[in-house]
Amino acid sequence: FERELFPRQHVGESLVPSSTRAFRDLDFLPVMEASKFPRKYGAAWTSATGKSFDHDFEDLAVEDYADVRFDERAQPGVDLPYTYHVDRGKFDLLLLQHVHEMGAAVYEGIRVNGADFSDPDGVDVQFTMGKKEMSTRVNMLVDASGRNTLIGAQQGWKIKDPVFDQYALHTWFGGYDRAAATDQPDKDYYIFVHFLPLTNTWVWQIPISEDLTSIGVVMQKGNFKTSKASREQFFWECLKTRPRIYEALQRAEQLRPLKAEGDYSYAMSKIVDDRVALVGDAARFVDPIFSTGVSIALNSSRFASADIVAAAEAGDYSASRFTTYETTIRRGTKNWHEFISVYYRLNVLFTAFVQDPRYRYDVLKLLQGDVYDDDQPPVLAKMKEMVSKVERNPKHILHDALGDLTSHAFEPSF
Repeated sequence: FERELFPRQHVGESLVPSSTRAFRDLDFLPVMEASKFPRKYGAAWTSATGKSFDHDFEDLAVEDYADVRFDERAQPGVDLPYTYHVDRGKFDLLLLQHVHEMGAAVYEGIRVNGADFSDPDGVDVQFTMGKKEMSTRVNMLVDASGRNTLIGAQQGWKIKDPVFDQYALHTWFGGYDRAAATDQPDKDYYIFVHFLPLTNTWVWQIPISEDLTSIGVVMQKGNFKTSKASREQFFWECLKTRPRIYEALQRAEQLRPLKAEGDYSYAMSKIVDDRVALVGDAARFVDPIFSTGVSIALNSSRFASADIVAAAEAGDYSASRFTTYETTIRRGTKNWHEFISVYYRLNVLFTAFVQDPRYRYDVLKLLQGDVYDDDQPPVLAKMKEMVSKVERNPKHILHDALGDLTSHAFEPSF
C-alpha cells in the first residue's frame, strides 16, 4: 500500500555504493544504467574558512577540504566504481514498477491509517481507499512509511534524537556552475557538502542531470525559529556566507519553490515486534550529511527480508524471529550516528582523517555505506579519542573549532 501517486517529488537524491548490492539482488542495475542517472564517483567537503590550520595534530594534517573516490577501496559485492545521483520522482517510480513486474502487488493512493495487533493470529491493517474506510488481515506488516513513522508513532516507540534537531530548505536550479565553490573542476559530478560559517549549518550540492542541481541548506531548527526572515530570505542569507556559491546561484534559474524538511533525526525504542518490522526512515533517521537515507532504506529491507522469509517458512512471526535484522540495523545506524556526531563536533578532524593514508580506507569504508559489520569501527574509536583530547584542553589549537551541536553526543541516550 503506497500513500502517494507516483511519480512524486522527494528529498534524498544521492546514493552510496552499498546500495548497489540491493540493486543486484533485485536485478535493478540494468534499469539504473538505462535510465542514465548521473554517476557518482565520489564526494567532497569544503569549509567556510577558505584556509587550512597551519598545524599538524598528532601527525595529522588539518585541512579545509577533503574528497574521496569510491573506487579507492575494493568493496565486497560492489564491482562498480560509482553509485548514482537520482531524481527521486523518476527513481522511486522505476523501482515501484520494477517490483510490481517481479510479482509484488502494488496499490497506489492508499492511505494506511493504522494497524491492530491485538489478535496473536494476524494483523488487521486499516486503510482508506477513496472515501471508503477498509481493512485487511495480514500475517506480517512491514512499515516503510518513512518519516511519517506510522507504526512507531501509533505504538509510542518514537524517541526524539537528543542531539540532532535539524531543518532543511531545498530546491532545484538550472544552469548552476557546479565548479563555482571549488578549485576542483574535474569533480562536477561529485556530491559536495559546503559548510557555512553559521553554527552547524551546511549546504548540499547534488547533480540531478547535466543542467539540474539540487541545493539544500541544513541548519539547526532553533536557528530558523529565532530568525524573523521568511524561508526564502533565510535560505539566501545563509548562502551569502559562501559568496562564490551565492553568486553562481544568483546567475542560475530556480526551478522549484523552496521545500522544507523537519523532524530530521529520531530513533525507535522498538523496530520489531510480533508480526511487524520497521524499515528505512520508519525505523531510524539520522542527519543526512553522508547521504545515508536511501542506503539505509535499501539495506534494512535486504536484511529484514531474510528474516521475514525464514519466519514465513516456519509459520512463526514472533519478534524473536527478527533478532538478526534488528541487531544488524541497530549496529549500522549507531555507527552512522556516531560518525556524524564526530563530524559535527570537529569537522576539521574529519578532513584530516580522510586525507591521511593510515585512516583513509577505514573512513572510506564508512562513506561507502559498509557500517553494519563492526560494533565499534576502530577508526571511529580513534576519532572519538582525539575529539576528547581537544575537548579536555581549552588551550588546544583546535579547541575553538569544536562545534556545539554534538557536545554531548556520546553520552548514553537511546
